[in-house]
Amino acid sequence: MSADPPLILVTGATGFIASQLIPRLLGRGHRVRALARRPRPIESLPWSKAVEIVTGDVLTAASLRPALQGVHTAYYLIHGMSSGRGYAERDLLAARNFAQAAADAGVRHIIYLGALADPEQVLASHLRSRIDTGAMLRLGAVPVTEFRVGVIAGAGSTSFQMIRRVTERLPIVAANPWLRHKTQPIAAQNAVDYLIAALEKRPDRNRVFEIGGPEVTTYADLMLRYAGVRGLKRRVVLIPGLPVWLMALGIALLTPVAPCVARAVVGGLSSDSIVTHGDALRAFPEVRLVDFASAAREALAQTRPAAGRNSSRPVSSPWFVRSWHSLFAGRPRQSTATI
Repeated sequence: MSADPPLILVTGATGFIASQLIPRLLGRGHRVRALARRPRPIESLPWSKAVEIVTGDVLTAASLRPALQGVHTAYYLIHGMSSGRGYAERDLLAARNFAQAAADAGVRHIIYLGALADPEQVLASHLRSRIDTGAMLRLGAVPVTEFRVGVIAGAGSTSFQMIRRVTERLPIVAANPWLRHKTQPIAAQNAVDYLIAALEKRPDRNRVFEIGGPEVTTYADLMLRYAGVRGLKRRVVLIPGLPVWLMALGIALLTPVAPCVARAVVGGLSSDSIVTHGDALRAFPEVRLVDFASAAREALAQTRPAAGRNSSRPVSSPWFVRSWHSLFAGRPRQSTATI
């Protein structure tokens, strides 16, 4: 009689990356336990019956003990950016709690998805928080594989939603010169490829890998590339001195992204987000990188609300309707967020 496959814990199970990762893990024969603070949304997903669903909060250490019981490898897909002020301190507490609980439970490996940035540079708060979270996890006794990623081109990615909505709604995008900084977007499919590859090639020590797609571009050009995929004529105008808070406000008005998240992500445009070390390609040669245009088309296919809809049609709801909703509908505050 063959033994059961090792148990895999996926935290942040209601998030976008987890929603892509879990079905692929199941398809490869892994046993999966899904952890979320509010797991009810998971119950409507097609793979929900195939996983063990548990409730827990990384800010409450006691809730992690049952979640980590019997776990071989744990995916850490959590950050607190959407919880507002003080999220960096909460991120560190959450990582400390998780590292200790994982060690106590005998977990063999933690896989963390962090942010692609140079830790030696002055960074925006949310990028520094993601870097520091990885460092905190590595202080624990369990080996950690950290993947540092920038813009993820996928249907549920916050950064992709921002690019999509702003580009489709504004024929001329006025922005701070920060949009000249470089980025290396990665397809959501490839981000998950790396997460799975690390599971199946478990290291015996801590490793940090920078991952990105095959193209290095600027943030401004990335918006124009998206416009090209959609068949739209767009122009980006860089205005020196344009306040960053004003850019963030515009994004919050035009997209479903919460204002605090918009401010944090816009702050991240202040530095390059590119791969400077190619260790990931050498360690995981089985990952075949997908270009941004292909990833964008796949994301659009996944977000199409009805079969047969013309995928080249821009978002049609008037921007002022979205603006009104964004300003006055309100959003619940959360102690942690998922990727």
